[in-house]
Amino acid sequence: MNPHTIKVACSNCNLRELCMPLGLTDAQIQRIDEVVATRRKIKRGGTLFRNGEAFTSLYAIRTGFFKTCVATEDGRDQVTGFQMAGEVIGLDGIVNDRHTCDAIALEDAEVCVMPFDRIEELSREVTALQSHVHKIMSREIVREHGVMLLLGSMRAEERLAAFLLNLVQRLHARGFSQSELVLRMTREEIGSYLGLKLETVSRTFSKFVEDGIVEVRQRHVRILSTDALKRIVNNQQACH
Repeated sequence: MNPHTIKVACSNCNLRELCMPLGLTDAQIQRIDEVVATRRKIKRGGTLFRNGEAFTSLYAIRTGFFKTCVATEDGRDQVTGFQMAGEVIGLDGIVNDRHTCDAIALEDAEVCVMPFDRIEELSREVTALQSHVHKIMSREIVREHGVMLLLGSMRAEERLAAFLLNLVQRLHARGFSQSELVLRMTREEIGSYLGLKLETVSRTFSKFVEDGIVEVRQRHVRILSTDALKRIVNNQQACH
């Protein structure tokens, strides 16, 4: 057995509501406990899975933060998403039984390993689990669609505002502050995800600071006006 794997139980995990269906019986939870047999620790900068690797499991992030990325033809890394505790990662592998991106830890992280064949097997018995997996996949599709819209039609300010609002909303669902966040990713990684140059990201942050919308201390961001960020996002049609 891999030394990085430890026996785990969903039944006593504080993130259970985020990555497991609600309303399960104790017996059903016990069955899921048996499927989610192990945890893996990934050091900051370490890889959970790579593009082209065989797909065997989904991973529920227990602690830490990840980015997914693909190498572009000219060798650059294109960031395709950021994932945090309570979210499920690895769905990209379901289609062709191979992963289509790299998943890299942005800080020391721990994931619960959920072998996909066992999940499928159990889904046939526990219908709540099946619809939950579908819900997670659907949420991914909606999120990707949102990113496409973001990159297709928004100016730099709108992209960054939408990104900050989305991040703080996801963190808030995990019990964190609605107005303060620590960015686990670099400005460059944010730029890669939002289709913006590093200088543009820095300049846009500075503009938000000047306008009194956010306070920034290195990676600490405090949102002073959520409404102002929402107005920027909703004001897409304003003159450029």
